[in-house]
Amino acid sequence: MIAFSVAPSGVGELSGAGPTDSVSVAVAEAVRIVRESGIPNQTDSMFTTLEGEWDECMEVVRRACEAVGRYGSRVSLVLKADIRPGHAGELTGKLARVEAQLATPGTPMAGNTGNDPKES
Repeated sequence: MIAFSVAPSGVGELSGAGPTDSVSVAVAEAVRIVRESGIPNQTDSMFTTLEGEWDECMEVVRRACEAVGRYGSRVSLVLKADIRPGHAGELTGKLARVEAQLATPGTPMAGNTGNDPKES
């Protein structure tokens, strides 16, 4: 999984000139590229997360950065990766495991030592 945030700064060919201009148009272009890629994804107020093979995800991130770059003279990219071969469905699976724990307050997972990578 790769979570990333991308935003333009400075003046670019498509940047606005007014004081109320925001990066939302540029970010929407990046999110559109992600969604059109067909890779499982989720966008929240801070990051867009992709779940797929490294090369295919990084290609989408590259294309998103190029699109955002048209809105400024430079691009800021924040990227975080969870590289876990052999696992799929983690875009929702991780959250489901946390929610299951929260549904039973005060009951730790049986045998959870915090040392087993399969537990998180």
